Order: sequence, then structure tokens, then C-alpha cells
Amino acid sequence: MRTDDTSIAYEPVASYNTYLEAQKAVDYLSDQKFPVEHAKIVGSDLRLVEKVLGRLTYLRAAGMGAATGAWIGLLIGLFLAIFTPGRFPFLLVLWALVWGAIAGAIFGLIGHALTGGKRDFLSSSAIVANRYQVLVTTDRAAEARRLLEVGTPQAAQVPQTPQTPHTPQF
Repeated sequence: MRTDDTSIAYEPVASYNTYLEAQKAVDYLSDQKFPVEHAKIVGSDLRLVEKVLGRLTYLRAAGMGAATGAWIGLLIGLFLAIFTPGRFPFLLVLWALVWGAIAGAIFGLIGHALTGGKRDFLSSSAIVANRYQVLVTTDRAAEARRLLEVGTPQAAQVPQTPQTPHTPQF
């Protein structure tokens, strides 16, 4: 049974600009046989970053729908081919793939048309933090701080040290 994590006191032992740096610090603690179940990586100053990948045209919507439909048709065709007696079950798979692609293209076009031009672009979203702190339970914080200072003097920073904000890279 898990304990209630909200009643446990944690202290910051190091602060980093990127999640990868914080992850490396916890990995280093683990390599030093530190009980990492007493550690957390906490991101602060969260923001949503949406990167626009390109325009969404009718042709692209149909293509994406066809690709999705083809995958679904392939899976259904393979499933049916397993249980269908006959000499050429691969034809069933091929027909399912083709009809899945056709249906997917139609649904892709209809779906794009129903948006009414309100979102004619593709994007990817990510939640990123400006800072990442490694927190450790109060009873083990001094040991973690000592290990990080000995092992990674440039990486571990005092949490109060001002840092420039980190811009996420996609």
C-alpha cells in the first residue's frame, strides 16, 4: 500500500534548466546507491507550448484519414483472415485495407469540412517548465545534496541561484 505523499516533507537539493539534467542527477543518485524513492523531480513555471507543423488542407485531411483507415482495415482484415477458411486469406486482408483507406479518406474529408475552417493547421502541444527541482525527503536531503555536490559540481545548483529561462526545443 502506498503512503500518502502529501504528508511527507521534501527539500530542494538541486535546480536545473532542463528535465534531462534533473533526470541525470537522480540517475547519478541511484548509481551512488541513494534510495531514490525518496526523491521527486518537480517542474515549476509551467506553460503550454504549441508548435504549428503546417496547413491542414482537404488533400492532407483525406490522406491522414486514408492512412488511419488503412491501418484499421488492415487490423480487421488480419483478424478476419485468421478465422476465415479458404485458399487466399490475403485477398481478404487486401480488401479490408483498401476499403478502410477509402472510408478513412471520406471521414477525414467530412471531419475537416465540419470544422468550417476554424482550425486549418496541424500542431503538436507540450507542457514544459522553466525550472526543474530535485526534491528529497527532509531526512535524506543532506546526503543527496552532498552526493550531487561531489559527483556533479557544475550540474547541481543552489535553488536560489537566478537562472535564465529555458526555451524548449522541439
